[in-house]
Amino acid sequence: MKSKIIMISLIGLMAFVIVGCSNNVSEDKGKDGKIVLSPNSDDIKGKVLFDSAHGQTAGSADWVINGGFSDFADALTKENYEVTDLGFNQLLEYNKMKNYDLVVIPEANNPLKASEQDAIEQYVKSGGSILMVSDHYNADRNFNRYDSSEVMNGYRRGAFDNPTKGMTSEESASEKMNGVESRDFLNEVFGLRFRYNALGNIKVDDLADEKDSFGITKGVNAVSMHAGSTIAITDPNKAKGIAFVPNLSKDDAWNHAVDQGIYNGGGKDEGAYIAISKAGEGKGAFIGDSSMVEDKSPKYKREDNGETKKTYDGFKEEDNQKMIMQIVEWLNNKEDNKDFSSMDIQLDDKTPLLNFEEPENSSEAEKEPWGTPKQGYKWFDASTYASGSYGATDEKQSNESNSDSKDSSTSSNSNKQEDQGNQSEFDMPTSVQKQEKFEITVHVDESKLVNQKFQLSIKNKDGQEVGMFNGQAPGVSDSVNPKINNGVTDWYFKTKIANEADNEVDVEVLSGGNVIAKTTMQVE
Repeated sequence: MKSKIIMISLIGLMAFVIVGCSNNVSEDKGKDGKIVLSPNSDDIKGKVLFDSAHGQTAGSADWVINGGFSDFADALTKENYEVTDLGFNQLLEYNKMKNYDLVVIPEANNPLKASEQDAIEQYVKSGGSILMVSDHYNADRNFNRYDSSEVMNGYRRGAFDNPTKGMTSEESASEKMNGVESRDFLNEVFGLRFRYNALGNIKVDDLADEKDSFGITKGVNAVSMHAGSTIAITDPNKAKGIAFVPNLSKDDAWNHAVDQGIYNGGGKDEGAYIAISKAGEGKGAFIGDSSMVEDKSPKYKREDNGETKKTYDGFKEEDNQKMIMQIVEWLNNKEDNKDFSSMDIQLDDKTPLLNFEEPENSSEAEKEPWGTPKQGYKWFDASTYASGSYGATDEKQSNESNSDSKDSSTSSNSNKQEDQGNQSEFDMPTSVQKQEKFEITVHVDESKLVNQKFQLSIKNKDGQEVGMFNGQAPGVSDSVNPKINNGVTDWYFKTKIANEADNEVDVEVLSGGNVIAKTTMQVE
């Protein structure tokens, strides 16, 4: 009898190991969505912690290690790094971070508390490494008035004297805003700031010399940007750019930029796309666009409306993966130097700044938030999150996620409307209210474009234009040069519907004066 019990126990243990292992990696799950991916190796190169507690899955983002950042996580485990997801409802605390060699903060949409800023500073100056991945200005994904660049910089543009400026009393009093204070954080600690610019689709191939980048740029020819920002070097002794955008014109600005988009005409004066920093015993690295790191395998539903997300294979574009993994390699190597001044590298010049970039002089370029959240959704209250979204309080979350499969991004639901005749696809709400801000993403075959450009029209059946793009009167959108993924356009328009709209309107994609795709939308 005893031998039978032992045999059953061994079988159970074997089954657990088989279930918990995939591609020589074991996965353990813990409280609040915490995940640990451990290589089945005794030679662990380092331990990496991913922050997922600051709105990294808001809107269409899915920047978690089992979702839209899973290719990055897989690459790390293949290099024998142990990878941990912090989980939701957590804080970045020194006593947690000190157990890891590297902490990754992907595009945060909820602000860091003063205690978290202090913990990050203590962690880095004590020898830890940090990697922050930001995005362009006005990328507020959960309508809380904070962009990732503002979160990481430590203050809201135009609200340095009051972080809760413009918020409702309920937002201001929420736990998410408790302990949030304005501070010129990245400038003080790392000698840099994310700029509030917004650049479009850019091939970035102006790279620092291998010697001056500590080998990070070795073998890298170019990396990609798809709507991103740059980084101002404010203290060259602490911070250094290793990738810079080329000279740019106004046409290279992101189509939805709320100010001039491009601040200094591109080049090194625009700031670095990727920068590194030496702060005390530790290090930092900073990237101005999440598109460089993401993959096309989102796991969770949108928290505001429960719709399926769509992400893209940025990690595999250009030499993005090689650059990112070599950044990790540098961050994981410990050095005694306290800053760059004592190291044998060419130091940068300070980035020339515009007057409004000083925190005290900053102002909102456009009233925030840019859109209207779905009724009932509150960014600070997980009980209002849709089923299947990350951190939702219902028990269906893990079962109603998009999919564990790498092909999950190909699934469809009510917010995707496909015109079979034109082989085109629109990602948009099935219905909207008049004067409600929303987005329409257009996917059409590249071969249909004339001069690689298109426009969007929303109109009544009688031809009256009722789409209001970029705050303008009803009319056709500006002509844009869209991002192309695998021969298909990937571009979204911010718009709202005028009061003159009928109950059903036509949505048309125009190129060269011709309609190349068409669908309809209901107006409430």
